[in-house]
Amino acid sequence: MAIYHLSVKPISRAGGRSATAAAAYRSGELVHDLTSDEVFDYTRKRGVEHSEIVLPTAAARADINWARDREALWNAAEIAEVRKDARVAREYEVALPHELNRGQRVELVRAFSAELANRYGVAVDFSIHAPHRNGDERNHHAHIMTTTREVTATGLGPKAAIEWSDTDRRKKGLEPAKTEVKAIRERWAALTNEHLLERGIEVRVDHRSLQEQGIDREPQSHLGPAVSGMERRGMETEVGKRISWEMQAAAQARLERAAEIGKLAREREQLQLSTLDLSGDLKLAKEERARAAPEAKAKDTADMSLAERLDMLSDEVAKRLEAEAAPERAAREEEARRRALDATQQKDLEQGRGRSRGRSIGDDDDDELKRKLDRGKDFGLER
Repeated sequence: MAIYHLSVKPISRAGGRSATAAAAYRSGELVHDLTSDEVFDYTRKRGVEHSEIVLPTAAARADINWARDREALWNAAEIAEVRKDARVAREYEVALPHELNRGQRVELVRAFSAELANRYGVAVDFSIHAPHRNGDERNHHAHIMTTTREVTATGLGPKAAIEWSDTDRRKKGLEPAKTEVKAIRERWAALTNEHLLERGIEVRVDHRSLQEQGIDREPQSHLGPAVSGMERRGMETEVGKRISWEMQAAAQARLERAAEIGKLAREREQLQLSTLDLSGDLKLAKEERARAAPEAKAKDTADMSLAERLDMLSDEVAKRLEAEAAPERAAREEEARRRALDATQQKDLEQGRGRSRGRSIGDDDDDELKRKLDRGKDFGLER
């Protein structure tokens, strides 16, 4: 079934990246970076099904065509930024439903790209990639690059609203950038479902987390393109080992939760059995009473109401249980009395009164011990 995936990534000089190199790789074309004089040639790259540049409707109506040239567009993006840590592009990576055919996937990504272009006034360069030949054959996906600045007739203009700081957005009466990204994620899900519905496909995607959907399942971890490539080539990576360990830990946690649930279920079952045993005791008490009671008393009992008979049975069971527990309770009380007596004797010895008084524990000591035992009963020592 179709899965939901949309991630937003910056393409920044701080990470050693350039918009020209990223565009060349994603489109499978050759791009000459005029600022560094580097040539990025990815014309031999496989798996690029479709690449296209989408401009805002206003730019198309104004016949702004310079930005439809990929090399010109991304060189303009590099030239427009002067800071060494500048963000030169923004990328949206999306998973495409494998239930759609190739042409339908292009229509879906084109429609989403047009919405981004019109929402922010930017140029959008998207490329659709086929699944990797050694990976999941359903992993159709698209890389959607957008400029960080608005498109004008003479080049790239001011920063797009999504690139503003939260302070500047607040001054303009806009929500924080993370709220904007959340809206984009929601829109991609809605647009995907619209295209699935139009084609009569019943599956749907959901942008919400598993917890928000009420699904009790651990989310999957993604290795990323670089790590995935290394793992496919048989190279062990720290990221792969970490994710594997996290998955094992999550599985162990699920097993422990299941074991705890099973334990609680067994305790509940045992409690139910204990309740049944009590019912058996009541039945046994009734049979014993019936055998021991004279006929006249049995007759009187027959005349009792159901509530009266239940009360009588309850009293008899309580008395029997009380009698069974009496020896154990007496032993506990004796043990508590002995410990209290030992404590009193020890205290007298520590205070040096045992030998100096020249007598054994007398009546006064008995009174003191009695008071201590009474206090012990108040704290439940007799139980």
